[in-house]
Amino acid sequence: MAKKKEETPKEVTIEERLKALYKLQTVASQIDRIRTIRGELPIEVQELEDELEGRHTRYAKYEEEIKRLQDKNKQNTEDIRIATEAIERFTEQLNTVRNNREYDLLTKEVEFQHLQVEGYEKNTATNKERIAAIQEEMKILAEETEGRQKDLDLKREELDQIIADTKQDEERLRMEARELESVIDERLLTAFNRTRKSSRNGLAVVSIDRDACMGCFNKIPPQRMLDVSAHKKIIVCEYCGRVLVDPELAEEVHREAKEQ
Repeated sequence: MAKKKEETPKEVTIEERLKALYKLQTVASQIDRIRTIRGELPIEVQELEDELEGRHTRYAKYEEEIKRLQDKNKQNTEDIRIATEAIERFTEQLNTVRNNREYDLLTKEVEFQHLQVEGYEKNTATNKERIAAIQEEMKILAEETEGRQKDLDLKREELDQIIADTKQDEERLRMEARELESVIDERLLTAFNRTRKSSRNGLAVVSIDRDACMGCFNKIPPQRMLDVSAHKKIIVCEYCGRVLVDPELAEEVHREAKEQ
């Protein structure tokens, strides 16, 4: 059985590329409008999420510090117990000393242990004050965090509603954009995306209206307008670098879009 002859891929003409580019621009502009509807909400949500993460981290560090101070106080309590037992032991030994030298040594030990106890007690009191201050800061932080969480929940709800309202349209537009990109060569598509990113209004392909580029509104020379209308090569505006299409092609694209 003879093998079926493979079909040669159809060559895309310049006019077809121009139509695809202009269609892609209209689709991209519609996606831009959807993003405009969302406004700054995605950024605000992200900023609130980052802020709350920082607040939770700070709260956890407060908890760690309190635990550390409480452990120190437990150790202080144990050290006070040991020092107190030493005082009692040395005090009892004072009743059985045999000379002044032993008496002086034991007296100094008792005094030293008393100083140790005072130091531990002072350290414990300082730690308790610090714990109380941290707990007050944690209380304020928790109240503020609760308020910011409510703000985040409201903004998330608002953003989710907008996304839900526009999701179907955006998915349709993105699918259409991918189909259009498939007939545009990589070099041209790269230039298109680069121009869109550098343009404030996101326009990389524009039509000519009243002999002027609709991207920068500079006048187009007559010969260049003829070249654009001929559809023999890709013509860009010599002022802004946007790809130019003639009004007839632009109107045809808009008419086809309405008929779909």
